[in-house]
Amino acid sequence: MRSNANKNIIYSIILLLLVAIVYLYRQNQQKPVEQVVEVSTGKVTFSGNTMGTSYRIVYLDQEERDFKNEVDSILVVFNESLSTYIPNSEISRFNRADTLFFELPYFLPVLETGKAVFEQTSGAFDPTVAPLVNLWGFGPSGPQLKDSVNIDAMLRLVDYSSIQFDEEKVWKLKKDVNLDFSAIAKGYGVDVITTFLSEKGIQNMLVEIGGELVAKGVNEEGELWKVGINRPEEDASANELYSIVALENQGMATSGNYRNYYEVDGLKISHTIDPKTGRPVNHGLLSATVLAENCMRADAIATSLMVMGTEKAIELQKNSDFEIFLIYSGENGSLKSYASERLKPFLSFTVEN
Repeated sequence: MRSNANKNIIYSIILLLLVAIVYLYRQNQQKPVEQVVEVSTGKVTFSGNTMGTSYRIVYLDQEERDFKNEVDSILVVFNESLSTYIPNSEISRFNRADTLFFELPYFLPVLETGKAVFEQTSGAFDPTVAPLVNLWGFGPSGPQLKDSVNIDAMLRLVDYSSIQFDEEKVWKLKKDVNLDFSAIAKGYGVDVITTFLSEKGIQNMLVEIGGELVAKGVNEEGELWKVGINRPEEDASANELYSIVALENQGMATSGNYRNYYEVDGLKISHTIDPKTGRPVNHGLLSATVLAENCMRADAIATSLMVMGTEKAIELQKNSDFEIFLIYSGENGSLKSYASERLKPFLSFTVEN
């Protein structure tokens, strides 16, 4: 008995050290993007940094207007609302309190879409899973994992139905429940910038933040914007693609577990935490790409599908108004894929395995 107890203590210590190492590694991987604006024959391209990642925007404009400063300003204000890495952001203040009256226009739409996806996915998407994400070492607070008792005790705080809101405020029915919109905020940020550019008269654009994107209209060649889906392998380069998708006025988001993980005794610990169990998911789905009417919804659903796994993801999509492209592990570790029927005509290239 004492031997088993000692083993459990040693295992917990090792796991905690590994969580700390992966957290520090992830923090050091965030490299700044060169701030450059390129203009050529009615096409404007620029990039920058936001939300711990980078953004890239391409649009067609005969006036060749440069909106980079405006975009950067919008993203700064956006983060003041939804970033858990900013201590005085709206979401950070709400997590420390019981009620928050909205000051900025970004919190309410995320709450509304989050609730809709929470209900649609039977809780697979749950922004209150934040304490467990932190516990496993994948959140802004760093590693907190001590033992399995921690996980079971904190499961009571994973309950999005305990978050209530109206047009003026948001409040908690459970005191210590926290929110983290990292699985939906980048997608919403894309939508916010897309709306801004549309209001400026831009009709043809590709807006991307951290891999989540919206395409409107056509590119400079008069064709639908085409974007790649990476091979879901940890050693694959960023430009090694599994497929290419043509986007017709849609938002697209991809979620995956193939890079953001660490190992304990040969077992991969994924950054996708199942809100129902409080533990990392363990199934064969490697990458889930979702196309929807906007990027915020696509982002949230993509995360949900990674929680659900291949079979449940396919079943959910069949009676829904979004499209999916899944890459999963087949027999003998081979890569397999699934595309929803309405998406297939827009898949211009797929690597056969």
